Amino acid sequence: MKGLIGVLGGMGPAATVDLFNKFVTYTVANKDQEHIPLIISSIPDIPDRTEALLNHGKSPLPLMTDYLKKLENAGAECIVIPCNTAHFWFNELKEACHVDILNIVETTMNEVLATKKKNIGLLATNATMSMGLYQKNIESKHLNCITPDKASQEQVMKSIYLLKSGNKKMAERIMKEQANLLFQKGAEVIVLGCTEVPVILENETREYPDKYIDSTSSLVRASIHWYENRMDKQNLIINKNG
Repeated sequence: MKGLIGVLGGMGPAATVDLFNKFVTYTVANKDQEHIPLIISSIPDIPDRTEALLNHGKSPLPLMTDYLKKLENAGAECIVIPCNTAHFWFNELKEACHVDILNIVETTMNEVLATKKKNIGLLATNATMSMGLYQKNIESKHLNCITPDKASQEQVMKSIYLLKSGNKKMAERIMKEQANLLFQKGAEVIVLGCTEVPVILENETREYPDKYIDSTSSLVRASIHWYENRMDKQNLIINKNG
């Protein structure tokens, strides 16, 4: 099918559901047939990305590559990956693929720059922080990247794993505290640089959309624009905040 977008998901499942929901919410459609065609791989046996990068855990690359190729073989013409930490392996995945792959860090940074803000907070996994996936990009644009201290970063990870275990209420309480600490440190806007953080802070981003850059939303909007170009259509996206 022309314009079919493949989703390499399952990292984690809640983040994949969030991406799917945002595709439906952000797309201008009056009937089923006007929505964007997606094929979603949400097979959760891909090894933990943070464990692989920081604790010598099993590499997720072989399974990510396998599922990516399955999406391509199923007819996907563009691949999106709703996991920021997985983008450490983006170049290897891109080399293994013969179709377009959108980079969530790039789509998010485009929206960061559009805010014209100078002090950018960041909430992300330990691995994303350690690899500098966002910090390097933010600082290369002569912006100030504000990150949690060591103790706060431990709480960020606790919140993420609480969501993975099904305790969203506790995860939200902890993550809101960490977001507030970044604002107190001078952040003008916060990048949600882990696709599970927008799920955790769903209420916050809905109430204060201008205070957050949701990496999942940025990826969805970029995907819709890719589809518009592929299908020679325009104005398929509702607005920035759905």
